[in-house]
Amino acid sequence: MNEAPGIGPDTSDAMVLSVSSRQDFHASLERILRGWDVVKNYTLASSFCSLEDRGVSIVICEDDLFPGTWREMLAQVLQLDDPPLLIVAARLADERLWAEALNLGAHDVLATPFDATEVLRIVGIAQQRWRNARGLRTSRGRAAMAVGATG
Repeated sequence: MNEAPGIGPDTSDAMVLSVSSRQDFHASLERILRGWDVVKNYTLASSFCSLEDRGVSIVICEDDLFPGTWREMLAQVLQLDDPPLLIVAARLADERLWAEALNLGAHDVLATPFDATEVLRIVGIAQQRWRNARGLRTSRGRAAMAVGATG
């Protein structure tokens, strides 16, 4: 997918955390998400540190990490004040996984090996949703501070 300069997703505030024990997982995402800031983590423990240290907007997590699972990543993400959106990636991305992931609070599910068009579509939607939610939280915070200052 070749895009003309200046056309395509605005990745200025986009940081994707890639969580997998497999190098090919990370390499594929980096190749597809050229222009995005992709941070690679090979374990859940190291990814938890990255979540606290960086402004991650999207997490793409392999479904079965040993030790650990995407559910543990989701639980960690949901504890954050400004949570990134979680996308679960799985070789068997069936209806059961999709329904479970969405019902528990994940943004979406991607099948592996990755399809570039689908990754770009899902990540682009997630980034826009994260920006919109962040803007709403920022607006509410400003409104609350303004009410507090006048009261």
